[in-house]
Amino acid sequence: MEFFEKKGHKIAPSSSLIPTDPSVLFTTAGMQQFKPYFLGEKSPYSNNVASCQKCFRTSDIEGVGDERHLTFFEMLGNFSFGGYGKEKAINLAKDFLDSINIKIDYVTVFAGDQSIPRDDESKEIWKKLGIEDIKEAGRDDNFWGPTGEEGPCGPTTEIYVNGIEIWNLVFNEYYQAQDKTLKSLKQKGVDTGMGLERLALVSQEKQNVFETDLFWPGVKEKSGRIIADHIKGAVFLAAEGILPSNVERGYILRRLLRRAIRYAKLLDQVEQPLMTAAARKVVEIYKDVYPELKSQETNILTVIQNEEGKFEKTLERGLKEIEKVPQLTGETAFHIYETYGFPLELIEEIRKVEDREAFFSMQKKHQEISRAGVEGKFGGGGEFSPKLHTATHLLHSALREVLGKHVQQMGSDITSQRLRFDFFHQQKMTPEELKKVEDLVNQKIREDLQVKKEEMALAKALESGASSFFKEKYPEIVNVYSINNFSKEICAGPHVGKTGELGRFKIIKEESSGAGIRRIRAILE
Repeated sequence: MEFFEKKGHKIAPSSSLIPTDPSVLFTTAGMQQFKPYFLGEKSPYSNNVASCQKCFRTSDIEGVGDERHLTFFEMLGNFSFGGYGKEKAINLAKDFLDSINIKIDYVTVFAGDQSIPRDDESKEIWKKLGIEDIKEAGRDDNFWGPTGEEGPCGPTTEIYVNGIEIWNLVFNEYYQAQDKTLKSLKQKGVDTGMGLERLALVSQEKQNVFETDLFWPGVKEKSGRIIADHIKGAVFLAAEGILPSNVERGYILRRLLRRAIRYAKLLDQVEQPLMTAAARKVVEIYKDVYPELKSQETNILTVIQNEEGKFEKTLERGLKEIEKVPQLTGETAFHIYETYGFPLELIEEIRKVEDREAFFSMQKKHQEISRAGVEGKFGGGGEFSPKLHTATHLLHSALREVLGKHVQQMGSDITSQRLRFDFFHQQKMTPEELKKVEDLVNQKIREDLQVKKEEMALAKALESGASSFFKEKYPEIVNVYSINNFSKEICAGPHVGKTGELGRFKIIKEESSGAGIRRIRAILE
């Protein structure tokens, strides 16, 4: 960050692991938060930006345990939205690696195909810099597709050190539509990504990423590496307000935790509170860079301990279920997955599944049903989304007023029919407390208060007392929504103009969503 700041780049904070693009589950690359600026929208930073982005990739879960695959990782990157092109991008990369005494083994460039020409320009630039070993590769290796269903993309040049690809320089020259067709971008851009863990691996001269100081000593065998990766990923997901469940992001968190617990059971002489101890170590390593981990530590540990307790109760029953069936079919495996939360790979570590395709077929049907329920969420629920989103702000403030300032949002889910709000509070709410909250929200609706939107610098927003969560994910310029003196939050979602538009607010259910976490479901009538 210091290197690129000195080279005229503005440092942008990491965005959330939960992306604004609904076509992807998690933030998987540094460029995701910058997609609009590659397409011509004015950047609130500058044309040249650098960042260290939190990323999570579900595609690498099965590969975790080798030398370099991870689920959660940090992506270093420098970006230019029409500011500079290939020559400066390549020169900056070479200058940075020279400055930390890392020697490039070889580079790769795009070989070209029927529709896109070979990247001779990058090849010539590398030659001028004294790099002689330049390999050519096709689309699978040296063409970066869009993040999500569509977006900017283009040819890449990749840098290898000790046989490992550590830096990928993408030259965004095209826009790929959903039907995979390409058209030239009016504004060319640069998007680079270098995994911090891989950089640590080569700069610290270790054999694998788990030996670097981004992990902890003693992580040697595959089981230990899987536990280390999964707990780190779980800590960062829990810090985003994600809770374990059987769908979408919650399913990934549950899968990580249960997979880690299962591998911990395969290790001998393991202390029982391994998950908690490992989670605390993750917080210790990252607390200075991501201070929200320390401030959220109790809440994160609560989520992990609660899921561990749930899994312990079902593990024994699930194992008995697996052992008692004469033949483990795909249908039976899916039933065990649905009932006991056993991912397929955990089931297959115990017994061979005879018909895996049947499992995947049933899983696909389940996902389609889940997706149908998700399509009405925030941003896609017609007229109800802005209303329910505004009601969520009122609910949050009402809870803090009735129960106390310790109440903190841990997640929300908005469909076209209802809102769901998760928050930290130790006790079940009494009927009197629920009535007070409901009455207070309806009072603010009857007052027909204006919902005021202001665009301001993040620092000013925080100074003004606006509620914020996970501060590092916000850009320098944010939207602040105020409802009189009752509610003031940094937010990017759709809202109504006045609270009188909401109708009548009604709480349908209040329940536990984990130790120390309560959940309210509510509707507008």
